[in-house]
Amino acid sequence: MPSPDLHLTPGPTRAEEAHLGHVLRMAALLVAMVLLVSAGNILAWRYPDPDDILRLVQVRDLLAGQGWFDLDQHRIDPLRDVPMHWSRLVDLPLALLIGALTPLVGQAAAEAFAVIAVPMLTLGVAMAFTGLVAVRMLGRETGGWAVLLAGTMPLLIHQFQPLRIDHHGWQIACLAVAFWGLSRGDRRLGPIVAGLAMAWGLTISIEMLPLAGLVGAIFALRWLRSAERAALAHYMQALAGGLIALFLATRGWPGAQAFCDAVGPAHLGFFCVTALGTTILRHVRPLSTIGTIVALGAIGAAGLACFGWASPACLGTPFGTLDPVVRDFWYVNVSEGRPIWEQDAVILIPFAQIVIGFVLAVLLWSRAPEETRGAWLEFLLLFAGTLLLGVLVVRSLAFASLLATIPFAWLLGAALARLRTGGALWSRVAVSLATMLLIIPAAPFAVAKAVAPVRVSAAEPGEIAMSSCDLEASARRLSALPQGTVFAPLDIGPSILLETGHGVIATGHHRADKAMRDVIGAFVSGDPFSRLIVEAYGADYLVMCTDLIEPSIYAGRGGEGSLAARLVAGNAPDWLEPVETGGPDTFRVWRVRD
Repeated sequence: MPSPDLHLTPGPTRAEEAHLGHVLRMAALLVAMVLLVSAGNILAWRYPDPDDILRLVQVRDLLAGQGWFDLDQHRIDPLRDVPMHWSRLVDLPLALLIGALTPLVGQAAAEAFAVIAVPMLTLGVAMAFTGLVAVRMLGRETGGWAVLLAGTMPLLIHQFQPLRIDHHGWQIACLAVAFWGLSRGDRRLGPIVAGLAMAWGLTISIEMLPLAGLVGAIFALRWLRSAERAALAHYMQALAGGLIALFLATRGWPGAQAFCDAVGPAHLGFFCVTALGTTILRHVRPLSTIGTIVALGAIGAAGLACFGWASPACLGTPFGTLDPVVRDFWYVNVSEGRPIWEQDAVILIPFAQIVIGFVLAVLLWSRAPEETRGAWLEFLLLFAGTLLLGVLVVRSLAFASLLATIPFAWLLGAALARLRTGGALWSRVAVSLATMLLIIPAAPFAVAKAVAPVRVSAAEPGEIAMSSCDLEASARRLSALPQGTVFAPLDIGPSILLETGHGVIATGHHRADKAMRDVIGAFVSGDPFSRLIVEAYGADYLVMCTDLIEPSIYAGRGGEGSLAARLVAGNAPDWLEPVETGGPDTFRVWRVRD
C-alpha cells in the first residue's frame, strides 16, 4: 500500500469553491458512466423495485388532481383508507418535471425522461457535496476521484440507478449535504446547513433519525472538546425549525394524522424541546465537562419525556405493531431492511469493501497533522456510525459507502503518484493490482463470472427484475378487461396500479397491513377460506406470477392444498375461470366466478 502523504487543509477554506467546476465535471462524468452501464436496464425498462413503480403511481395521482395533503392510495384496499408513509418532497421533482414536459412531448415521454433524470440529478447532488468535502480535506485531485469512485460502490450506486425513483437516493443526498455542513468547522453556516439537510431527510423518511442524532452527537463532542457551544445550538434550531416548516408544507396542520413511521407532532415536540434546551445551555455560564454532559443528557431526557407523553405507542420501533402474519411472511423477507447477519453471503464482498474504506480512514486520522486531527476524528465518528447502522439495517450501508469514497480516493491518488515516479515494472504492476483489489474487491469475482457465467433456470423463482412474467407488459394487458378489483400477490400490485385502472387489495406497504394479512392468508389457505377472503374484498380477478419468490413462499408455507400451490401447479379451484390475456405462461389471470 502506498505510504500516506497528507496535505490537509486546516479548517474551512475556499478551496472547494475554487474547484467546484472540477467537481461538477467529474459528477457529470459519473452520471454518464452510470447511464452507459445501465443502458440494458433502461432499454428493457426494468424498475428496480415495486416501490419505484408505486412512487410513479403516486405522482400520477397528484398530477391528475389528487390533493397535495391527500397521501391516501385510493386504489389499494377497497375496504379501508390506505395513507402512504411517503413524503411529497420526493414526489415534487418528479411532478414538476413531468408536469412541465407533458405539454411539450406527451405524458409517456415526460415520465420516461423524469424517471431517468431525477435519479441522476440526485446522484449529482450527493457526489458534488461529497467531492467538495474531499477537496477541502485532501485537495483537488482527491475530490475528483472521490466523485468518480462512487461508481465502484455497488450498495451506493444501486440507489441512484435510472428508474430508481424511491426516496433512498434523496436520503443519501441529504447526508452528503449535512456532511458538507459538518465538515466546514464553523459556528453558524455549516451547522445550519446540516440541520436543514437532516430536517429534509427526516421529512422524507424517519429512517434518517439515527443519522440526525449522530450529527448532533458530533456537534456535542465539538462542544466538549473545544468549548464550541454555538454549533450544536444552531444545528438543533435549524433541525427543529426545518422540521416544523416542512411538516406544515407537506402534511398540513392540525388535521394531520399522526403515525409512528413518519415525523409527526410528537417528533416535533421532541426536537423543539431539545433545540430550546441547547439554546438555553449555550447562553448560561459555562459548565465543567461533566456538568455539560449531564446537562445535555437532561435535555435529551426531557425531549424523550415529551415524546413519550405525546405518543406513548411510538416509544417502540415503527414496526412494533405490525400484524404478526405480515411480519412473518413479508417483513422478515424484506432483506434490505434486515441486519447483515441475516443476509446471503454475497453481501460480504461489498461489506468488506466498506470496511477497507473505514480502515483507510483510521489510517488517515492517525497520520493527520495536529491542526486537522479533530476534523478527521469527526469524519471517523460519522463513518463508524453509518457503518454500525448498516450492520443493523443493511440498506443503510449506502450511507457508509458514500463516506468510503474519500479514503478510497486518497488511496487511488497515492497509487497514481507512486506509478508516476517510475520504478520496476513488477513494482508498478503490484501497486496497480493491490489498489484495484482494495478499491474493488469484487473485481476477481466479476471477471470469473464473465468468463464462466452461471445460468439460472427460468423456472427458478426470482426477483421482480428477473421474472419471466414481464410484469409491466403483462399488467398492461389487463387493461382490456372491464375495470374492477384484482386480487394479486403484494409485489404485483404496483405494476397493476401503474399500467391499468384496476384496483388491488394490497401492496408491500405496511400501513395496509390488514389487507396484506388477508392477501397472505388467502394464498396460504385452501378452500373454503381462500374463497371467502377473495369474495369479502369483492375481487373481480385473481392474478399470479408463478416464478416470483413471493408465491413460492406462500406455496411452501401453505402446503400442496394452499391456493398459491394450486395456482402455481396449474390446478386452480373451480370458482376461478381462466382468462387468456396473451401474456407469458407464467403470468396467469382468472376471473372470480359469482
